[in-house]
Order: sequence, then structure tokens, then C-alpha cells
Amino acid sequence: MQGKVKPTSASTVSTVYVGIDVCKAYLDVHIHPANETFRVANDAGGWRRLKTILSSHSVERVVMEATSKYHRAAHRSLHAAGFSVAIINPLRARLFAEACGALAKTDTIDARLLALMAEKLDPDATHPVRDIVENVRELASARRAAIMERVAVEQRRSVATSNFLQRELGRRLRLLHSHIDRLEAEIEAAISADAVLASRRDIVLSIPGIGPVVATALITELDEIGDLNAKQATALAGLAPFADDSGPRRGQRHIRGGRFELRKALYMAALSAARFNPDLKRFYQRLRDAGKAAKLAIIAVARKLIVLANTLVSQNRAWIAKTA
Repeated sequence: MQGKVKPTSASTVSTVYVGIDVCKAYLDVHIHPANETFRVANDAGGWRRLKTILSSHSVERVVMEATSKYHRAAHRSLHAAGFSVAIINPLRARLFAEACGALAKTDTIDARLLALMAEKLDPDATHPVRDIVENVRELASARRAAIMERVAVEQRRSVATSNFLQRELGRRLRLLHSHIDRLEAEIEAAISADAVLASRRDIVLSIPGIGPVVATALITELDEIGDLNAKQATALAGLAPFADDSGPRRGQRHIRGGRFELRKALYMAALSAARFNPDLKRFYQRLRDAGKAAKLAIIAVARKLIVLANTLVSQNRAWIAKTA
């Protein structure tokens, strides 16, 4: 029939793009433009089958969504086999699907759109995070959760009128204190046992305003630290100001995106650095004297912190106070 496009057979396709929709139990895979779709288990056997199938194609890029921890082992297995894998933000994938007019959402559709995204946008490959970094991230996440729980229990105890309830909450608080202490000791031991993390932690800790908790966030949430330029570091930390202009209107710049836990840690560090880091204290005061809002000035200090930490790690040296 005139005008009808015939499907391309797999044998005639030279380069293909692969989209993988991930869940805890299985992986939905689509190979574009060969139009092959299949499902494998998200375990060692499934990864072997996946690599066997993909090895018969010339794969340019594999795209997977970041799905908590469920994509990590498959990502590591494909990377070790020599495949170029890009891990993308699920929101970015959803926006791409809607831009393509795909409003329906199923695992098969998502895999196909991820493969199409690999071809059209050519996202950069993502190197897998080392096991030790993932381990410390998990421990740090558990510590944050325990601290939030401790705050909630303390608040409940402060308003409790029952003597029994106060005793019960007191016992729970003591358990939480002990739990947090053990988590912090384990985080310290894990970082100290790894030469790369220990070196980066010591460098970052030398910066006035950055303490152990923020240092842990910096070296684990930003595993690329030291290998980035200033713009890349601030963007990944979610501290880069983005324009909001249209026609003659010049809107206010806003920060957005990035890695939430890293940005939150840097904001808290900036509050401290604006008081105790001599250079950043003067920088903060200049912005305030120029009429900048306090929060805007703190964000600017946080940007300075991430750029400084990235520079020091790249140069493998500690912070040194400037002398007159």
C-alpha cells in the first residue's frame, strides 16, 4: 500500500537503542528501532538473559529510570558487560512521554518511550556508584530517619500527661539515642576504611562551616565531586539559578532540580559558614549590604561551598585560611 511504512527487521538494523522499565521483580525491555519487547526477571538470571539478547545487537545506549535501589544491580551488571547505560530522572522521562503525546502509562509503553528517548536525546552514560558509597548512603538515610523519629517522640513526650506514657517514651528515646550512635559509628568506620572516601571527607571537613554530617552528604550524594566544573557541581546540587524570562519580562531567577538531600545539607552548612567561615561571612555580609534577601544570600553561600569543596577535592588539598 502506497505510503505505508514497512517495519524494519532486526537483521537490517545497525544501531539500536534500549529502554528498560524497572520494578522490584522484573525488567521490561524495548529495543528500538528493531521493535523487540520482552521481560526478564530483575535478578542475576534475568540480567544474564538480557545481556545475551542485547549482545546480538549493536547497542548505542541503554536508558533506565532511577528507581530507588531496584535499578542499581542491573545497571552495574550491564556496565560491567560493556554497555553504555544512562540513568535518568523519572520526571524527565514522564515529561518526554507527554511531549510525544503518550498519555497512557504501562510498563511496556514506558520501556518503548525510554528507548525512543535514548535515540532522540542521547543522554550521557552514567557510571555505577561503588558499593561502599551506596552502603554509606543507606546508613546516612537510616540516620536521618532515626533523628526524625527521635524528634517526633520527644515532642510527644513533652505533651504527654500520663506517667506510664512518659516512661514508655523515655525508654524509646534511649533506644533511639543508642541506635543513632551506632549508625554514626558505622558510617565513620565505613568511610575510614575506604581511602578515597576518607581523603575526600578530610578535605571537605577542613572547610569552616562543614561538619561530619554535611561532609558525608557531600562525598556520597555527589560521588562525582572533584571531576566536575563549577556549573556542573552547582546544577547537581540543585543550587544553580535558572532564568525565567519571556519577551520583555525578566523574571526572578530560581534554583530547582538537583539532588535534594545534598541541597538540604549544603543549606544547613551555609547557615553555619555565613557565621564562622571568615571569607564566606564577608561574602554574605556584602550581599546583605547590597540589599539581597537573607535566603538568597544563604543560597549564594551554599553555591560557594559546593564550588570550593569540588575545587579542593580536584586539587587534593585541604582548605587554608587566607592571611593578610
